[in-house]
Amino acid sequence: MYKLVINGGAPLKGSIKTSGSKNATLPIFFSSILADAPLKLSNTPQLSDVSTTLRLLMDMGSNFVLEEDGSIFIDSSTLTNLTAEYSLVKTMRASILTLGPMLAKYKKAKISLPGGCAIGSRPVNFHLDALKQLGAKIELKSGYIEATADRLQGTRIKFDGITVTGTENIMMAAALAEGTSYLTNVAKESEIVDLAEMLNAMGANIKGAGTDEIVIEGV
Repeated sequence: MYKLVINGGAPLKGSIKTSGSKNATLPIFFSSILADAPLKLSNTPQLSDVSTTLRLLMDMGSNFVLEEDGSIFIDSSTLTNLTAEYSLVKTMRASILTLGPMLAKYKKAKISLPGGCAIGSRPVNFHLDALKQLGAKIELKSGYIEATADRLQGTRIKFDGITVTGTENIMMAAALAEGTSYLTNVAKESEIVDLAEMLNAMGANIKGAGTDEIVIEGV
């Protein structure tokens, strides 16, 4: 077993450069599915989950360019494959975040159950129940979530349990829904606020991120 041995007592000084948050970066990457133009993201962390997210989006038709300064241009404006395959989803549960934006923009989505797990072992059911309330039709077939919707309709949703990715998924779906959505019993982590700020910068109308209720006016 590896360990760190730290001998304290000495004054600390100097500076370090911190990278962006992985937990904020992943949902923001997936939010690119909603955009009609490329996004530029700076200071993204160089981690395996970030690489997996880019591979998954590329598999679905996204294009990206990595700049010398580490900035990433990502264009997911026109996807050619609306299926998130098990081979990539199994390595990263955050892949479920393709579901909300794909369904909102393309009216259908097919996502492998994260990690091939049973639906109740992690709160994936919170995502699906909320999407049904927005008007989606959900079927489970051979380990995949298949979702369709002629048009998502804003409504009042109270999550049965607090879920960060569930809150993020429904925020993205509701951003393009018709009418206003009111989300309660939501997660309040900083990455929720970061995603809301990004979506608003893209043209969404989201208020209350980081509080007990998020209000989303569909655009």
